[in-house]
Amino acid sequence: MHGVVQFVQYVNLALYTVVAIAAVWLWRRHREVAGLWAALSFGLLAFIVDVGPLLPDDPHGFWEELAIRALIAGLVVFPFLLFRFAVTFRPPSRRLSLLLGGVTLVMVIWTFALPEIPGEGESCPTSFAVYVLAFTIHWTVLTIVVTQRLWTAGRGEASVPRRRMQLFAFASAAITLALIIAAAGPGDDSVATLVSSLLSTTSALAFLIGLAPPSALRVAWRRPETVRLQAAIADLMGATSTEQVVERVLPPMAEIVGAHGIELHDTDGNVLGAFGDRMPGNGRVVAIEAESGTVKLWTSMYTPFFGADELAVVRTLVALTALALDRARLFAEEQRARVELERADEIKTNFISLAAHELRTPAGTIHGLVETIQGRRDDLDAKQLAELELVLRDQAARMKTLVEQLLDLSRLEADAVEIRPTALAVRPCVEEIVAASAGENARSVQIDVDPRLVAHIDTDALDRILSNLIVNAFRYGAPPVTITAQQNDRHFRLTVEDRGEGVAPEFVPDLFERFTRSRAARARTGGTGLGLAIARSYAQAHRGDLIYAPAHPQGARFQLVLPVERR
Repeated sequence: MHGVVQFVQYVNLALYTVVAIAAVWLWRRHREVAGLWAALSFGLLAFIVDVGPLLPDDPHGFWEELAIRALIAGLVVFPFLLFRFAVTFRPPSRRLSLLLGGVTLVMVIWTFALPEIPGEGESCPTSFAVYVLAFTIHWTVLTIVVTQRLWTAGRGEASVPRRRMQLFAFASAAITLALIIAAAGPGDDSVATLVSSLLSTTSALAFLIGLAPPSALRVAWRRPETVRLQAAIADLMGATSTEQVVERVLPPMAEIVGAHGIELHDTDGNVLGAFGDRMPGNGRVVAIEAESGTVKLWTSMYTPFFGADELAVVRTLVALTALALDRARLFAEEQRARVELERADEIKTNFISLAAHELRTPAGTIHGLVETIQGRRDDLDAKQLAELELVLRDQAARMKTLVEQLLDLSRLEADAVEIRPTALAVRPCVEEIVAASAGENARSVQIDVDPRLVAHIDTDALDRILSNLIVNAFRYGAPPVTITAQQNDRHFRLTVEDRGEGVAPEFVPDLFERFTRSRAARARTGGTGLGLAIARSYAQAHRGDLIYAPAHPQGARFQLVLPVERR
């Protein structure tokens, strides 16, 4: 039995030394406060385990006695250091910290104040028995707190951090049980001593695996998250938009570190997507930066220490996400280019179709008139010839107007019209447009515009819009025609209002459609049905709109609304 116990103790000596080395290595690698407390805890324990066998069982002299008391004081301090490690992530109440720290200090002082420490085979005085009882209670209370904190906190973590935290909790419980059995055992060579030593071995192994689990074990623990992650990566390669990339990668990315919230930012800091609960709480925000942007993880306080390798996996996944985002961007650009080509082709086809349809009538009329005049000039009197030439001029003017309108419309649809707002004195410009487009009817136009009003407007766009509205007001409405303009902090508004019959309610939805004219308009006068379509297209190219509403008490009211240019 003695040989077995001694062999196990040698194994424990080696194991606790390795645990201390692993703890110090972990602290030097990550420089976390928790890592420092772990390094102090296990470094102290390894020192006690390594130095203890070198001291005599029956100390003689002051220095040997002091060395043994110092080792016992180290055992008193160890569970408090372990407690400090556990509460680094989520600090306890100040009262509890002061209480346990004070008790630990009392126990250390008590260790050095003991009248005597009995040697091997000596009877145990009452004072020392009371000390051993207090020592055991102190150790037990601290390790119970450590066990409870780590075990319960691990439930919300990802697989690897959860297993590591549970191993720490189990190791703390095992070493406490080993201490209790050793304190209650009858001697060094008893079964109780062997059981205590084996529990210490188990505790050391659990601490070691919790600190530095082997890669194969990590892979096995991480299998549930890995399976989902592999599926997410496979889906990622098929994502064709930023939204799809975000939707497919963020949930497994959060799951692999047990984060309850995650955000993906581009290089400019804009949020590309988010998942989960990102409300601030008792957790910690971990930012992982990459060339393509940043990922912010709302994790628990335990993740940076226990999930450092998982964060490294996330960093790799962020790089894959960047590739997927680039692929989605290229795909979107290709789609946009294809849509633009299709739209351009459609515009070309529609333009040719509309031009052929609308130009056929005036072109045919002009051709017929020219043939008639040329073939029958000698048979026609001066009056008939003058009438034919008048109709010819009208049809030629109609064709010229139609061609100009078709060209305007095609340029607007192809986004080939460049809008260049400039500071414009509104009233003089309106007066000039009215004089050019209203002709003899200009005296029937009332201009109610503040001479001091200046707006940033494209002059050509305003000319095309306002001239169309004025022509329509006299063609389909009735005078007087009123033009008003005003500007606030956000919009410039110009209104053209007449006193005609207005637009029939059933025709209002089609009012701005190309080549559409109401029945009353067709019966009253000629036209192409393009004027309002062109006017609204110019307004929209100017990032504004053209709106119709019935005038009061009667008539039509068209309002041009343009955003105010910030200067």
